[in-house]
Amino acid sequence: MEVVTNKKNLVAIVTGASQGIGKYVAEHFLKKQFKVVAADINDSVKNKWWETNEFKTNLIFIKTDVSKEDDVKNMVKTCIDNFGSSINVLVNNAAIANPYQFDKTIEQLSYDEWNKYIAINLSSVFLCCKYIIPYMKFPTNGSIINISSTRSLMSEPNSEAYAATKGGVNSLTHALALSYGKDRIRVNCVAPGWIHTASDYELKEHDHDQHVIKRVGKVEDIAEMVDFLSDNEKSGFITGQTMFVDGGMTKKMIYTDIKF
Repeated sequence: MEVVTNKKNLVAIVTGASQGIGKYVAEHFLKKQFKVVAADINDSVKNKWWETNEFKTNLIFIKTDVSKEDDVKNMVKTCIDNFGSSINVLVNNAAIANPYQFDKTIEQLSYDEWNKYIAINLSSVFLCCKYIIPYMKFPTNGSIINISSTRSLMSEPNSEAYAATKGGVNSLTHALALSYGKDRIRVNCVAPGWIHTASDYELKEHDHDQHVIKRVGKVEDIAEMVDFLSDNEKSGFITGQTMFVDGGMTKKMIYTDIKF
């Protein structure tokens, strides 16, 4: 038996929501009348976009280090205290993408740096799922969407830590889907390719041309996929899957004389 809920009563938690994909996804849910908890370690935007936008009454911004268990517990408690005992959607978006700009070989990468990637990119997914899943079980019919990367399938040199964590997110996704299908919780993954979020970089024609569909990705492309996977009416038969949203790049064979 499926439970149809008024979207005005639906609750979504989005991590890594201060900028880029996470911010756009959070705003997308707000436009659909969700109540949204936006979590991020960076709270410098709190008194800017988050506190002044038209959806203020349905939005809570919580400063959260998703790699710390107590912070995640506080995030969940704040959500429940303000929005009720059900959480419909969790978007695990928080990650450090390439803070070292892939400029270190694995021989140069310190163990602390490696562990930072693991903690923020992978362990955070474990922590958020651990404490949010109890509020998503039937009859809530919750949906978890993890944000991975095409780099879980393909790499550039010196990206071992990032690639390993994103591969882990893909695997954790299908494992969770199998474990919690009985509770009517669906778990899927979105793996973006090049999504243009850098305001200080002007896209060039060759940036678009290298993509199969001849354009670089937009944050809207990811938000629409997240929206689809969160909707039990549209994607209720989909779970355990990783959706690659990359303009076809992971399917494109490229022959080159570049030596690695």
